[in-house]
Amino acid sequence: MELAERTKRIDSSGIRKVFALAANMTDPVNLSIGQPHFDVPESIKEVAIQAIRDGRNSYTLTAGIPELRERLLERYRQRRIEAEDVIITSGASGGILLCFLALLNEGDEIIIPDPYFVMYKHLANFIGAKPVYVDTYPDFQLDPVKIEAAITPRTKMILLNSPNNPTGVVYTEAVLRGVMEVAAKHGLTILTDEIYDCFLYDSKPISIAEWYPNTIVLSGFSKSAAMTGWRVGYALAPKAVVAAMANIQMYSFVCAPSFAQWAALAVLDEDTSANEDDYRRKRDLIYGGIKDRYEVTKPGGAFYIFPKAPSDDGDSFVQEAIGNNLLVVPGSVFSERKTHFRISFAAEDREIGRGIEILNRLAG
Repeated sequence: MELAERTKRIDSSGIRKVFALAANMTDPVNLSIGQPHFDVPESIKEVAIQAIRDGRNSYTLTAGIPELRERLLERYRQRRIEAEDVIITSGASGGILLCFLALLNEGDEIIIPDPYFVMYKHLANFIGAKPVYVDTYPDFQLDPVKIEAAITPRTKMILLNSPNNPTGVVYTEAVLRGVMEVAAKHGLTILTDEIYDCFLYDSKPISIAEWYPNTIVLSGFSKSAAMTGWRVGYALAPKAVVAAMANIQMYSFVCAPSFAQWAALAVLDEDTSANEDDYRRKRDLIYGGIKDRYEVTKPGGAFYIFPKAPSDDGDSFVQEAIGNNLLVVPGSVFSERKTHFRISFAAEDREIGRGIEILNRLAG
């Protein structure tokens, strides 16, 4: 059986390869997993269970239950983001795919700051769009001048991710306003992935959508409420974009899981600030533990840190780390470079402490 050509444009995730290695290791120090280490709050579990018992188990409207959509629009209005419409998606990842399919034609170019979340590159390639990478090393902040230099007549979209996976860097207001001016000058759409803005350690949430209406905001509940397996994300966008995404969802995902949408509605009333405080402390723990032995930028959000490998070869370093019972992810999974590696500090303090000890030993 011959596979479609498009399947050759994507590769299995390097992160999943690390997950697979963990299954064959004895008590590994696992600082590779990109999901919260805490569980879904008990109160939210009860809402989900009650929704199932109440028979809320069938298809919902393709764009999601109206109650959740209205609450999300209102929440973002309070942040001065006047989105025209919102669609509930099968995770934020499902939202990325729907957005790409709705807006990008084959051959269109999408500007992606490097390092980047692994899915952006592969999904763009999969649908025949062309990722154009803009290097952000060494401090991982965007440079609007570099963004503009990457624009061609085929450019359709600029993709932002702040707080960033894998670096944890948060883009400043000055940078975002500079990118907005570039996008407005060239009539470009901005897609901003804000799934990690529930974990901000030194600043308040800020979005380019506050000033630039030609923006699609992606987020979800996987990180804030640890609902990674429940698959509830959302996209705020102009009505025409939401309508196009809904049409595609109708013939693919159909809708996000019904019981999980009702649980997500309850999450909006949940106080998750304790988790943010806990991860701020963990950020300080890992950064303080390795900063004297590694070249590393202090993350301002998310739960990742992205040090430079001592040998400038993140791939080889990760193999060495695995040989010392430490699981981290090579930077080449997230970048056109291979000089760095990603650590997730979404782990118990004991695991972070063990990881720091191994990392400092490997630093030589």
